[in-house]
Amino acid sequence: MATTFATVAGLGGASLSPASSRLTSDFVKSPVSARNPLRQAVAMGNGGRVKCFERNWLRTDFNVIGFGLIGWIAPSSIPAIDGKSLTGLFFDSIGTELAHFPSPPALDSQFWLWLVTWHLGLFIVLTFGQIGFKGRTDEYF
Repeated sequence: MATTFATVAGLGGASLSPASSRLTSDFVKSPVSARNPLRQAVAMGNGGRVKCFERNWLRTDFNVIGFGLIGWIAPSSIPAIDGKSLTGLFFDSIGTELAHFPSPPALDSQFWLWLVTWHLGLFIVLTFGQIGFKGRTDEYF
C-alpha cells in the first residue's frame, strides 16, 4: 500500500508540504525539523521508549556551587544594615537562638527574617549562576 502526501495550500498560495515543515530559532545552531517522538522511538527499534529529556537534566557542576557561594557570601558580608552585614546578622541570630537551644525560636524573632533573606539571596545567585554557566557552555550566549 503506497502512502501519498497531499500538498496543502496555505494562506497566500504558499505550499505547506510535510517536507517543508522546518522550524528555526535563534537559540539553536541549526534548523530543527518538527518530528513526532513516538514515531521516532518505534522507528529506532527501542521498543517504543521515548526519551523526552536528558537523563542528567540538572547537569550539576561544582564550579557553579563554588562560585555561587562565594558570589553570595562576598556581597552579603558588606556592612550595609546599620553597620552590620547580612551574613553577620544571620550568624549572630543563630548564636542567640542556640543560647536557649531546646526551645525553638519565637515567631517574632529576627532569626526568621535573616534566615529567609540570606537563603533567598543564595538561591537566586545559584539559579542565575546555573543559567549563566550552562548557557555559556551550550553557547546560547
